Amino acid sequence: MKNIVVLVSGGGTNLQALIDAEKSGIIKNGKITCVISSNPDAYALERAAKNNIPTEVIRRRDYDEFIEYDKALTALLKSKNADLIVLAGFMTILGHEVISAFPNRIINIHPALIPSFCGEGFYGLRVHEAALNKGVKLSGATAHFVNEVCDGGPIIIQKSVEVKSGDTPEVLQKRIMEQAEWKILPQAVSLFCQDKIKVVNNVAIICD
Repeated sequence: MKNIVVLVSGGGTNLQALIDAEKSGIIKNGKITCVISSNPDAYALERAAKNNIPTEVIRRRDYDEFIEYDKALTALLKSKNADLIVLAGFMTILGHEVISAFPNRIINIHPALIPSFCGEGFYGLRVHEAALNKGVKLSGATAHFVNEVCDGGPIIIQKSVEVKSGDTPEVLQKRIMEQAEWKILPQAVSLFCQDKIKVVNNVAIICD
């Protein structure tokens, strides 16, 4: 059974999707053992508490230098014996220390079909605003491993979602969450926990 540590900053809807997936048996051979928040007021912490999941808070502002924060977060994750780290709306940048300590063991969910509408500056509603401004007919979500290139790690699963006439960024965001993010993130986590993903030349291969 692999230890899953989830990093959060806000409401925790993706965390809730993971909790529900674990309870229903969608996530196999994995257990959420800790939730770490960059924000002490994040509602995600309440979601964790309601499900008896231990929590921690680590704020970037409590460290004078980024390298100090980076080392502290790495040490915290190691102390939790994290086999897999999941970014579920974590709004603080991960540094070299964390990423190098957990190669191909950090999964992020991005609300677009990478390589579209991704990279530095593309987060939250900005992603959906850019998609609508471009006039795309399909958007979606991507579950991917994290490396030191923003949104540049190996893609694990993608799911497309129709963009409809009259969509606002908020409406599109909600549809992509419901139809894609909350489905493929648990699937990617389960595949990892079952040792069904291997990475070759920065490409994630799903094994039967």
